[in-house]
Amino acid sequence: MTTITSSTVHTSTNNRSIWQLAAVAGVVAAAAASAVAAIAHSAGVSLDVNGEPIPVAGFATLTLLFTAIGFVLALGIRRWAGNPRRTFIRTTVVLTALSFLPDLFVSGAAAETRVTLMVTHLVAAAIFIPVVAGRLPEGRS
Repeated sequence: MTTITSSTVHTSTNNRSIWQLAAVAGVVAAAAASAVAAIAHSAGVSLDVNGEPIPVAGFATLTLLFTAIGFVLALGIRRWAGNPRRTFIRTTVVLTALSFLPDLFVSGAAAETRVTLMVTHLVAAAIFIPVVAGRLPEGRS
């Protein structure tokens, strides 16, 4: 026999709400990153790296992938960290900064291409991180 308690229901509801918000934030972040790339490209910025163009849709695809990873990270942090919100923010800010390294050191890309890539990372992070962090507790209750 299974007994459902109010904490079980609350956790299930909280998982669903964080999942829904993270999904929406991921889609919005993907659209925003793609928009930044499209605007930069229409302004004359090359999206070529090593002679290969990065399709605008590629920005959305990778943003969705990394926001999904960020969501899984948030679930783990929420479960095991003493202060999940602070830990998630610190971790994702560091990971966002680290995401610049390939852009800084990629050969075969113009400076404005590299800047555009880094701006897409910042835009996606600025959308996704606060939304997910806002659903995480500040400390253990």
